[in-house]
Amino acid sequence: MKLTVFGATGGIGGHMVRQALDAGHAVTAVVRDPARFDLRHPALEVAAVRGLTDPDLLLTAVKGRDAILSGVGSRGRKAGTIASDATRGILGAMATAGVRRFVAVSAAPVGPPAEGEGFFGRRILLPVVSAAFKEVYRDLAVMEELIRRSGTEWTVFWPPKLVDKPVTGHYRTVVGGNVARGHTISRADVAHAMLAALGDSATIGRAVGVAY
Repeated sequence: MKLTVFGATGGIGGHMVRQALDAGHAVTAVVRDPARFDLRHPALEVAAVRGLTDPDLLLTAVKGRDAILSGVGSRGRKAGTIASDATRGILGAMATAGVRRFVAVSAAPVGPPAEGEGFFGRRILLPVVSAAFKEVYRDLAVMEELIRRSGTEWTVFWPPKLVDKPVTGHYRTVVGGNVARGHTISRADVAHAMLAALGDSATIGRAVGVAY
């Protein structure tokens, strides 16, 4: 496939680029600062853009692609509206280019509590995390609403706490809900799940919980 990855210098985005190349896809990695992205590969194109909010600036990076993947997200509690602003620009470029498939990462607290979640997770952990990162999750909720209204063939992933560990390919997913008692997952495995969704029509128009 011909894929474009936004947020390619981030944790999940970087893994998506590498894993997609390893799988034989042609990848366009969208970055703001090429100096921060040193990967080289015959099937890799690096597209430098000044920002992600202007669809016209993103058009070249999405035109003619089979799917768009976004690892764009906050790197702190006070990141403003980074995810929703970038996604609005990406979706605008996709609409102009006629590209339909879109896979993006959100976060588990934006979704509903998992069925079968224990007392600690439901009554203690989730409320504490949601309160600590409320601005981040508010922005992600706006992002998800933009995606749902976009008319694209979308999939959104809800990972819990992200950790830096190698890809395993072994994790649990729930289409339409969060994973009960799933409190962590590696950025590499989130990337793996997002790429796997490209070949799974059951994930189109759905949010997917993913965790160990």
